[in-house]
Amino acid sequence: MFDDIQLSSIVVAMVRNVPVLIFAALGGLFAERSGVVDISLEGKILASAFTAASVAYASQNPWLGLLAAMAVSCLLAMLHGLVCVQQQGNQLVSGMAINIAVSGLTFVLAQYFFQQGGRTPDLDGGRFAVINLPGADAVAGVPVIGWVYARLLSGHTLLVYLAFALVPLVHWVVYHTRFGLRLRAVGENPHAADTAGVSVALTRYSGLLVGGVLCACSGTYLALVQSGFFLRDMSAGNGFLALAALVFGSWRPLYTALGCLMFAFFSAVQVQIEGIEIPGIGKVPGSLIQMIPYVFTVIILAGFMAKSVAPKAIGTPFVKSR
Repeated sequence: MFDDIQLSSIVVAMVRNVPVLIFAALGGLFAERSGVVDISLEGKILASAFTAASVAYASQNPWLGLLAAMAVSCLLAMLHGLVCVQQQGNQLVSGMAINIAVSGLTFVLAQYFFQQGGRTPDLDGGRFAVINLPGADAVAGVPVIGWVYARLLSGHTLLVYLAFALVPLVHWVVYHTRFGLRLRAVGENPHAADTAGVSVALTRYSGLLVGGVLCACSGTYLALVQSGFFLRDMSAGNGFLALAALVFGSWRPLYTALGCLMFAFFSAVQVQIEGIEIPGIGKVPGSLIQMIPYVFTVIILAGFMAKSVAPKAIGTPFVKSR
């Protein structure tokens, strides 16, 4: 039954799938640690994917695609901040409005510019190059070591290595820098932070801006590394999975990254078991198999939601005391 399932392939696929979640989850962490609920992660990933694919196709330069994606994602982040921070609007409604608007707008623009059913043309020269570590080919045949070095560690793009490097970096920024201290203070008790001279609005805008940059990396990876094109709603719920990883990790970078790895593992398992026949049942319908990551997400959240400790002021607009 499970002869065709290879753990090594699942682990490699997990490493290649997880950057989309890590970038988005860490971006959401900055926003939500400042006290702003960022459901718009999904929309920012999708907008970034469309922008990166379009600009990279036009310029044949993936770095220009990434920079353009950052600009668009940061604009959406500032729009969310304008509604939630400046106008003290409902943060959930603002986030969902951005998701819905981006879902329709990217499809319309893709159809207008490329006339290919709402997708961009396939990218050739506009994708990030794969990095092969020194000596990877030489040790590829060595048991265990060859697999770890030549397949697990080597053969990825720069964005994969950047995603994993960001985890300890974000941990250091959040817990060991002045910016991180202010970010956590504003998310826990904005009135006390304001009394201490910290600008609550500026700190929340800064958190949203950093989140916009990281979401741009997530969408760019999705379009320029994983797929090689943009397709309507290709974010496929990754923004919500990133939020689930945040809850799982109690808004802490290291535990959030573990949650991302777990969800990426389930996604890799889903691909591996597709088409496998189960004795007495036959082939499981693909639609049921595709539900696996989301079913596990619901189960895990049901178990961890009560144990998660969110920032105390999250979702609450700040009204300056007179």
